[in-house]
Amino acid sequence: MGQYVLPGNPPVEINLKRSGRARRLTLRVSALDGRVTLTLPRGVSEKAGLAFAEEKADWLRRNATRHGDVTQVAFGMTLPVEGRDLAVIPGSGRSVRIEGDRIIVPDDPDRLGARLSGYLKTLARDRLAAASDHYAARLGRGYARLTLRDTRSRWGSCSAEGALSYSWRLIMAPPAVLSYVAAHEVAHLAEMNHSDRFWAKVEAIHGPYRVERSWLRTDGPALHRIRFDRPV
Repeated sequence: MGQYVLPGNPPVEINLKRSGRARRLTLRVSALDGRVTLTLPRGVSEKAGLAFAEEKADWLRRNATRHGDVTQVAFGMTLPVEGRDLAVIPGSGRSVRIEGDRIIVPDDPDRLGARLSGYLKTLARDRLAAASDHYAARLGRGYARLTLRDTRSRWGSCSAEGALSYSWRLIMAPPAVLSYVAAHEVAHLAEMNHSDRFWAKVEAIHGPYRVERSWLRTDGPALHRIRFDRPV
């Protein structure tokens, strides 16, 4: 629906969402990065929802600050790309490129986030398509399609129709981690569960996976704390 900034010290950015399933107003503060989401049920006005948020202002600020270890992309920062820390440097030209330990972006701070995320999404699609094709061939099963999203609750999914979906932020993780997630979702083409048979399929097409799975649990949340959109 949009965004709203609750004034105060500090101001709180609220993402507004309408849900036909919701039965009451809810405020959620993400444990990943402190993002605040206000969900409005059908029939509840935006004005009423924002009034509810203002009543909870102290609680919002307390929890958003506690979880809000966010990194906003900016020139001079270090950004992980395929597990390597690259310095984000302004440069000439119209395209983003990697040179050595630098990722060079056209010198326009207002478009930095959009350009970086666009580049990373393209790279992610290439890497995830290649990994998915590789593991699907090893499994002997084809998949219907591949899509990228900015999911926060899971790194990938496989539908009953064989559609694979991944978080594009996997491109910031080490390549071995991206490959494991591809193998995990491809294995669901054969086993739509997390049974022992499923994990046997993962190991059969990928090999040992516990190191990569552990990395996602311990280091993966930091990838969600990198903000590419401009602050409101």
